[in-house]
Amino acid sequence: MAASAIPGVGLGVWYRGREYVRGFGVTNVDNPSPVTGDTAFRVGSTSKTFTATAIMRLVERGKINLDHPVRRYLPDFRTADPSVGGRVTVRQLLNHSAGWLGDDFTDKGAGDDALAQYVASLADLPQVTPLGKIFSYNNAAIGVAGRIIEVVTGKTYEAAARELVIDPLGLDHSRFFYSELAGQSVATGHDFVDGKVVAVPAYDQMPRTLNSFGGLISSARDQLRYARYHLGHRALPQLLRDRSRLAMQSNPGPGGTLFVELNGAGIGWMLRPTAEGPIVVQHGGDWTGHHSGFLLVPKRDFAITVLTNSESGPDLVSQLCVDDWALREFAGVSNQRAVVRDIAPHRLAQYEGTYVSGSIGINGQYEEFGFELVADKGQLAAKFEGEVALKLGFYRHDYVKQFLPDGTDLIGRANFVRGSNSQVEFLRFGGRLFRRETAARRSSGVRRDLTKLPQLTRPVR
Repeated sequence: MAASAIPGVGLGVWYRGREYVRGFGVTNVDNPSPVTGDTAFRVGSTSKTFTATAIMRLVERGKINLDHPVRRYLPDFRTADPSVGGRVTVRQLLNHSAGWLGDDFTDKGAGDDALAQYVASLADLPQVTPLGKIFSYNNAAIGVAGRIIEVVTGKTYEAAARELVIDPLGLDHSRFFYSELAGQSVATGHDFVDGKVVAVPAYDQMPRTLNSFGGLISSARDQLRYARYHLGHRALPQLLRDRSRLAMQSNPGPGGTLFVELNGAGIGWMLRPTAEGPIVVQHGGDWTGHHSGFLLVPKRDFAITVLTNSESGPDLVSQLCVDDWALREFAGVSNQRAVVRDIAPHRLAQYEGTYVSGSIGINGQYEEFGFELVADKGQLAAKFEGEVALKLGFYRHDYVKQFLPDGTDLIGRANFVRGSNSQVEFLRFGGRLFRRETAARRSSGVRRDLTKLPQLTRPVR
């Protein structure tokens, strides 16, 4: 925490049949109350697994079928590619293979119709990859899953998630609105400004439209209790039959990388291979000022959750939940080996070029960002405005590890994705697809405003 200037951390560990929960530091540097195991942080995208768990409860009740088209539940659902809107299934929403632009954070207001408005607006999102074929992290698709929950239950997403998951598990410090946590310990987001840590209360706010894929506010104790449920502990209320709970952790969709290598996503969970064989079931999340990690190893009965209240939080989250120190120490498993080897210049040429991605901000405006990859002493250098921001070293075909220009290992992994012609089409970075620009597209008149550097050295979920 000191090295990364993180004011507060909530930590939960389940190890050898015992629960360890503790808070470190303070909730707010301007009003330094101590963080406890019950202090609530914004957990970000771990919320997606709550949405998936709620979906599975409705599957067991016969209200939803994972392999039915979304239109079975949302008859008016539309996508930019008309053929996708009628075929995309609930399962494809949850395993991140829907294929349309995934990062749409448009604020549709605070009303109970916010999510309905949001899903209706997705008809304008471009289809980036073919339906069901490629893993690309997709916030918007989970928003659609949240809307299905609303329509099937006749309740708002937040009310349904509480009724189906949060309240039955006794997660008393987990809510979607800060107003519901009045009087409880809550962490404030922080940033590093002019050489010091500064509390930024505005970082705690999030549009209601994002709740189903990033809005949960929760504590380390609640997150660990939730992890123990998904480990299959009988002392906790059994929301699902074992068959359904285990189905969430198996039969992944397309694989790739999301800071670590993935076999793919199951039903809401990222499924991560290890050198020793047991699968790591993982998520975590990021929102400005709040960054968290969450993973469990069912075959080792191990779980860890770490919550931070700082923009530098990913430094700690990466050490505990992306790197494999905690996995080795407590579960006896580790990441698959990645020994970087220099590549000949003529082989690196196929990867060189400009790579571009985009997202839609809270204001509804689309913004593109990107970088140039060039060969550099057997590796690839990612350049932004002429300066090297990142180095990529190959450890197997199309898969790379990330380093700072000075050689500092950033732990994370990424991979290139080839098109139907076997040519490199994308770099999958942070789970997102950055398209390799062709000469034809560069000359097509499509406007490029690559003035924003993507967060190359920090996870974004």
